[in-house]
Amino acid sequence: MVRNTRLGYGLVAIVFHWTMAALILILLALGLYMTSQPPTAAATFQLYQLHKSIGFVVLTLAVLRLGWRLINPSPTLPEGMGTIERLAAHAGHAGLYALMFALPISGWLMVSASPWNIPTVVFDVLHVPHLPVPAFLGDKPAAEATLKLVHEYGAWLLIALLAGHVGAALKHHFIARDTTLKRMISTGPSKSAV
Repeated sequence: MVRNTRLGYGLVAIVFHWTMAALILILLALGLYMTSQPPTAAATFQLYQLHKSIGFVVLTLAVLRLGWRLINPSPTLPEGMGTIERLAAHAGHAGLYALMFALPISGWLMVSASPWNIPTVVFDVLHVPHLPVPAFLGDKPAAEATLKLVHEYGAWLLIALLAGHVGAALKHHFIARDTTLKRMISTGPSKSAV
């Protein structure tokens, strides 16, 4: 893959970043809220359906975003970043990308393994079939319980990575005073903060 030596991201990458950031924050908040509600309430059912619908949108956008990134690589990291900081940045981004796929897929598998066999209809329009559940996960209740843990712990890991991601962006903007944050906000030429 050829490295992008320009200073900023293009408009498509920026739109992907902020759209997915907003949807992921909504999913996390919705997930925390809905799991605190009585599971048999009608409103809770609707919250789960909304959570699943947004999850499928995020999964679709993640596929498109990864494809876009493969043909439009991200800009090089700012000069002056140490080796450990560069490794942390790459590891953090790899973790975020992995979780953008792992969380929706684990949720989809969890719903597929549920003995309740509740259908998923994205935004009450698009019926999504269940996935085959790997046999090594055991029977449906055991598989659902395992996948629920994977999904839940993955969500907490995502929250931790997002906190680190935001913290690093703010550190670059306010302490290092480089263009890291500016290049994800604007497609125009960026100058280092003064």
